[in-house]
Amino acid sequence: MTLTQTQQVSFADFVGRRHRDLLRFAMVLVGDARRTEDIVGDVLARAYERWDRIGGLDYPYAYVRRMVVNEYLSWRNRLKRTTLPGDLEPYAIQVPDIAGAHALRAELIARLRSLPRRQRAAVAMRYFEDLDDAEIAEALGCSAVTVRSHISRALATLRITMTEES
Repeated sequence: MTLTQTQQVSFADFVGRRHRDLLRFAMVLVGDARRTEDIVGDVLARAYERWDRIGGLDYPYAYVRRMVVNEYLSWRNRLKRTTLPGDLEPYAIQVPDIAGAHALRAELIARLRSLPRRQRAAVAMRYFEDLDDAEIAEALGCSAVTVRSHISRALATLRITMTEES
């Protein structure tokens, strides 16, 4: 995938067509709706500042998606540095899912959240965005072999957790 200049796409058109896709992709990575909105909002704000360059690329969505991945990876690092130690989970308001589909989705997101962040990003790009190894490697800044390793280890971890619960 080469990022070359083509006809300019307006920022408003891009957001209108791709905002929902970016939110869904980020939700797979983050697993929390509020943080997902924060990440996508931050990325779109930065993209807007550089839209004269980004909007003219062959694949502006691929560029912005990579920005989401980078923000997610750096956000996790920032969160580790800024989060106070302590368990706030008992104080969180728990709202049970009443529909089976939502419960299954929540379970899948919880399992994905247990994966290391690069593995989760690789799995999300492979199975949610349907990208090949080379495209994932470009987005993560690693080799295609490393991408296959991340995905293999992630799937093995997910299989083990599913087997242990059965």
